[in-house]
Amino acid sequence: MSVKRFGVSLDEELLEALDSYVSDNRFANRSQAIRHLIEKNLVEEKWKCDNIVAGAITLVFSHQKNDILKRSSEIQYKYRDVILSSQGFYLNEQNYLEIIAVKGPSHKLTEVSEKLISIKGIQHGKLVMSKAQ
Repeated sequence: MSVKRFGVSLDEELLEALDSYVSDNRFANRSQAIRHLIEKNLVEEKWKCDNIVAGAITLVFSHQKNDILKRSSEIQYKYRDVILSSQGFYLNEQNYLEIIAVKGPSHKLTEVSEKLISIKGIQHGKLVMSKAQ
């Protein structure tokens, strides 16, 4: 893939915001940050259009509450057509991290993630989606 160069004019505030974004996210340069933002926008547009996307659902919860893992498994079974795999990690004596790989229509991934994240006792949950094609 060839790279094309072009000029961009930005007001000073927006340029400062871009430079902060580059620094905060440790991009090598502005071009890399702009590419990332454009790609992110394209993925989000696919998400809105209900295209086939891939992603991960992350859940953090106390592993001492066995019913959470059981409930998570039950929901995953109901959505087995979009669940690729899941893996769990003990973070410490208290917390457990479950990562669930998913692929399917964005509305269905959003639906399953909302059901998983809303399980009573989930401390943190997030769905991250990316283009699948």
